[in-house]
Amino acid sequence: MENKHKLSINQWALEDRPREKMMEKGTEALSDAELLAILIGSGNTDESAVELMRRVLCACDNNLNTLAKWKVRDYSQFKGMGPAKSITIMAALELGKRRKLQETKERLRIACSQDIYQLFQPLMCDLDQEEFWILLLNQAGRVIDKVRISTGGIDGTYADVRTILREALMQRATQLAAVHNHPSGNASPSQADRVLTEHIHKATETMNIHLIDHVIVCEEKYYSFADEGLI
Repeated sequence: MENKHKLSINQWALEDRPREKMMEKGTEALSDAELLAILIGSGNTDESAVELMRRVLCACDNNLNTLAKWKVRDYSQFKGMGPAKSITIMAALELGKRRKLQETKERLRIACSQDIYQLFQPLMCDLDQEEFWILLLNQAGRVIDKVRISTGGIDGTYADVRTILREALMQRATQLAAVHNHPSGNASPSQADRVLTEHIHKATETMNIHLIDHVIVCEEKYYSFADEGLI
């Protein structure tokens, strides 16, 4: 009878092992499935680690950003994907996101809405609920701090204008940008977003702080109140 037991990566032919392939040809030579297979080490009784990871990626349209939103329960639908393997992949994807955040921190001067989006997109792209942040800047447009003001549900979050002003005054910011995400992927502002922006604008003017923008962040696009002439 045919032996259906699948070998672990260490038992594969040398030329088929992702680890050895990486050492010989570099990380760029490996597919996403092969890189993920290295993390989990083995597949199940019916498929190799690479075959298993190909199926996992297929389930999320081969999009690592989508995979980064998965929880342990999502991986558990695949045979051989227990909590340990699932958490290993989740940790690796989180490290990738943090690396991207560290790289964007080097861009300390904010000149346009695109700069704001690039700074916050890695932070917000995987969230399943709305969060409201402010970006505090000095007179030269250089970043002082990023501050999360509130966390809400899927459909909205509440931002206290007094809290926003307090944070700006405490850190002596002369400019600020408001930033929040839309998990739905629809970047268009709601009426509540417009009203909140107006309230923040009036409050910051009173304190001689320049509201440079309010940016709504989605995974692949954004909306800028400043670009639309609404600030």
